[in-house]
Amino acid sequence: MLTVGVDVGGTSVRAAVVDQHGEILQTHRVRTPGTGAELNAAIAETVRVLADRYPVSGVGLAVAGFVSEDLRVVRFAPHLAWRHVAVADELAARLGLPVVLEHDANAAAVAEQRFGTAIGARVAALVAIGTGIGGALVIGGEVFRGAHGVAPELGHLRLVPDGRECPCGKRGCWERYCSGTALAATAVQLRGEGASSLPAQPTGVDVARAAEAGDQVALRAVEELARWLGEGLALVSDVYDPEVVVLSGGVSDSAHLFLDRAREHYAAAVTGAGHRPLAQVRVAHFGDPAVMIGAAAIAREHALSGPAVL
Repeated sequence: MLTVGVDVGGTSVRAAVVDQHGEILQTHRVRTPGTGAELNAAIAETVRVLADRYPVSGVGLAVAGFVSEDLRVVRFAPHLAWRHVAVADELAARLGLPVVLEHDANAAAVAEQRFGTAIGARVAALVAIGTGIGGALVIGGEVFRGAHGVAPELGHLRLVPDGRECPCGKRGCWERYCSGTALAATAVQLRGEGASSLPAQPTGVDVARAAEAGDQVALRAVEELARWLGEGLALVSDVYDPEVVVLSGGVSDSAHLFLDRAREHYAAAVTGAGHRPLAQVRVAHFGDPAVMIGAAAIAREHALSGPAVL
């Protein structure tokens, strides 16, 4: 059974035909339009391009936003035009195919649990570290969404009372200390501790590259990120006790700079340190395609479950 996984981002709509083994057969991409009606039309056309070439049986749509418990309605997506829109039903009517929605981090976690770094794990957490932190949890092969479909918001766990301001309205959130944005902010704070080759307003990528080159300020900033990654992973383990934690997102590309130290901080900070099994903390197998692969896998499961999902 072939299905289409669609990653609906603020810049582009990317779709892929995916088989039951998680292999991508073909992709298609278009720019993300500005209005909801245009977006629905663009997604439908993108899927049709692929469906004309392959016998697809369903569509999984992944978005960065809040999705209803029944996976039919986008309640809110900050970078898209949808607000409380029954996107799945509208697209199913256009395409004549079953359509299911999913949060993008959940879709990536499904890809890793079915086909990637966390394959076969009973409890797998995904921590997507980029501009901020996204999170997902798969338990017994099923995505955990909470009572209202919005869990888990791992990036907004408060690690530092009265700490750095977060766009969510709180202070001290995990992603303010452990993300690409946080890495740059920490480097700026540490600039007075020594000479540095960093620009006045560095990006997280700038800091990672400088750390590779041995810049002491950048290396100190990376050490701070490792510390806070370990502290956050300890909280995740205290609550969920996962077998595997998968690190994904752009910052994970530099994991060789901080992952060993983060594991040490995690092992020391977790409740019962030294007297309990620890989660394996691994870098994701898939990169950006994970969202499409996971969305397609979810679509396959819903298509197989029968007409009730139409």
